[in-house]
Amino acid sequence: MVVVAVDAMGGDLGPRAVVGGCVMALDANPALKISLHGDEAVLAPMLAKQRGGSGAAAKRLQVVHAPAAVSMQDKPSHVMRHGRDTSMWSAIAALKAGEAAAAVSCGNTGALMAVSMLQLRRMEGVSRPAIACLWPSRGRHGFSTMLDAGADVKADAPDLLAYAIMGATYFRNDFDEPRPRVGLLNVGTEEHKGRAGLREAHELIARHEETGRYDYVGFVEGSDLPSERVDVIVTDGFTGNVALKTGEGTARLIGEFLAETFRSGWVSMLGGLLARRALTRLSRRIDPRRVNGGVFLGLNGTVVKSHGSADATGVAAAVGLAAKLAGSGYRGRMAERLVIAAQAAQDAPEGDEA
Repeated sequence: MVVVAVDAMGGDLGPRAVVGGCVMALDANPALKISLHGDEAVLAPMLAKQRGGSGAAAKRLQVVHAPAAVSMQDKPSHVMRHGRDTSMWSAIAALKAGEAAAAVSCGNTGALMAVSMLQLRRMEGVSRPAIACLWPSRGRHGFSTMLDAGADVKADAPDLLAYAIMGATYFRNDFDEPRPRVGLLNVGTEEHKGRAGLREAHELIARHEETGRYDYVGFVEGSDLPSERVDVIVTDGFTGNVALKTGEGTARLIGEFLAETFRSGWVSMLGGLLARRALTRLSRRIDPRRVNGGVFLGLNGTVVKSHGSADATGVAAAVGLAAKLAGSGYRGRMAERLVIAAQAAQDAPEGDEA
């Protein structure tokens, strides 16, 4: 059994969506157990309803009482000082204590990163942890990975080198790709484009392909994110978060436009009926909920940040991702390469390939 600790009280849709997503994840994975952290008085009736129906999987779900919750408006510094009785703190504490193999929260991203860094600490060689997310693409595996998606708005050249190594390790583990193709997001592909820090990172990432066991394709643009040119897109958290939210909004807009088009007249409705299977496949492929879950890379523990507005389907995807990562051993391989990355960033001689 793999145990995943879930913050039940975070997220825009409240604990009902989290409980529903947890039950969906348990139904999909018989080797999964969940410790659900939150207010027992709120969660108990929801779980009783699940257990009263056909939800036998809910018996593999245990409530850990935590009376308080972190709101989206709470400052990370306040949560670090006064948040020990919150469901978010409790979930990360379970991971730190070894009671869970991974943790999931839909809550405040800044607070989750702060609490995770405080309790789990950063890996050696990591100055700024990053959030890695999956991005639907035309690449060899149907997805690319982008990081940072919003953990820190800043990133210096050594940070971007660490992101390249972490992202390549994560992608290699997830898709069994021996040498992922890494690109650095910029305003153009020409080598003279971008700010000085990006050009410095460009040189560092290119110089240490063998350190990270990746193939560096150079600068990439926003249009390359869903292309077949690259597997891992490296950028700072501000740019990455804007790109991620833009992509999610565009996917929803396309779905809404398609629905409006097929409701515009009887001929269009007939065409929609004839194309229903193809449209369903398209909808599933671009549905952001099914790839929900950004992984905090660079910490001594597996933490998955679910989108704040995730419904039950989105929560289930995030919990499923956490369970998959928990037993993969990717963090050990990542840690080895991050030590070399730190040395490389300080202009130390390159170590032997790990």
